[in-house]
Amino acid sequence: MSLLALGVVFLIALCMWLRFATETYLTEQKIPPVTLERIRTISASPAEHEQELWGYLRHYYHPQDVVPGLLGTDWLLFYALVAASIPIIVVLGLVTSRPLSRQFSIVAATARRVSQGDFSSRADLVPNAPAELNRLAEDFNAMCEKLSRYEREVLDSSAILAHELRTPLNAAMGRLQGILDGVFEPQPEQVAMILRQLVQLNRLVSDLHFLSVARAGELRLSEDAFDLAELIRDRVSWSAPALDAAGIVSLVEVPSPTPCYGDRDRLGQVVSILVENVVRYAGSGGTMTVLLIPSPDTTRLVIQDRGPGVPAEDLPRIFDRFWRAEHSRGRHSGGSGLGLSIASVIVEAHGGVIQAANRVDGGLEVTLTLPTRNAVPR
Repeated sequence: MSLLALGVVFLIALCMWLRFATETYLTEQKIPPVTLERIRTISASPAEHEQELWGYLRHYYHPQDVVPGLLGTDWLLFYALVAASIPIIVVLGLVTSRPLSRQFSIVAATARRVSQGDFSSRADLVPNAPAELNRLAEDFNAMCEKLSRYEREVLDSSAILAHELRTPLNAAMGRLQGILDGVFEPQPEQVAMILRQLVQLNRLVSDLHFLSVARAGELRLSEDAFDLAELIRDRVSWSAPALDAAGIVSLVEVPSPTPCYGDRDRLGQVVSILVENVVRYAGSGGTMTVLLIPSPDTTRLVIQDRGPGVPAEDLPRIFDRFWRAEHSRGRHSGGSGLGLSIASVIVEAHGGVIQAANRVDGGLEVTLTLPTRNAVPR
């Protein structure tokens, strides 16, 4: 629209200039050369030759061109040009603004559908609409896609959460009901079985609370300087009984010292989660390799196993809440499917990245990359 307005102004100015140039040329053709040269000479100082200059103007020029007022020839031409440009402005304005208004209308209509709960709605892009409006529609569609994904996650998580909570609750309630009905003797073994179910339930609730705090951006991490290699060896050592029970041999190659800066306990929790994941899903037997690769900019922790790995189509979901490679075995061993999600948010809070990939010769490889100097929020 701005270019259209500038174009119209330029066109009117060009027409006025052409009129003046043409009128001047035609008038000068009727003036003798000597007189024309005299007019040009005295025009350089009109105040000193006012009477002579007015005489020439009266003789060679039209009176209406020099008489003051709004009805002169120049003004009439200006009015005609303005009147002729108005339809042009209206027509071209409607043509150029139509894609703009259509794009706005489409985005507004889509926003109304989204506000009514239809997160699958998307705003179509209008050809020839301004690039800024197309980017607005694309950003709006990206927002709708995220809302749709969040809605699916909430629905899926709610269903899974209800199942995960119901399983230990039903087990504990069934055992207690059996004791009350006299089916089971109230012996320490029976109470211990109930306690295990309650501990599993408490752990699930604690993990969910941790993830909620992290997603809300309220996760608080301590800032400590420590030896990451020592921390890894300690955590692998704590998991030695479980590794031995699963017949998994651990190979730990961590150069010491490897300075790290961050929350020691939380990073230790990440290592424990990854080792526990190997115990649960790598199968019996095999080898777990733990590699620590420091560099000037980053420190990489790589944990490899010889298990079945993860189907390629499931790899992008491996850090999602409640996702498990083998649901039945994970639940039987007490897994909630939240471990890798917790590991992911802890690593991201330290400014790092965690990734998973299948090994070429079989097994899963999880790589944790941390900046050498982590910027940890207070």
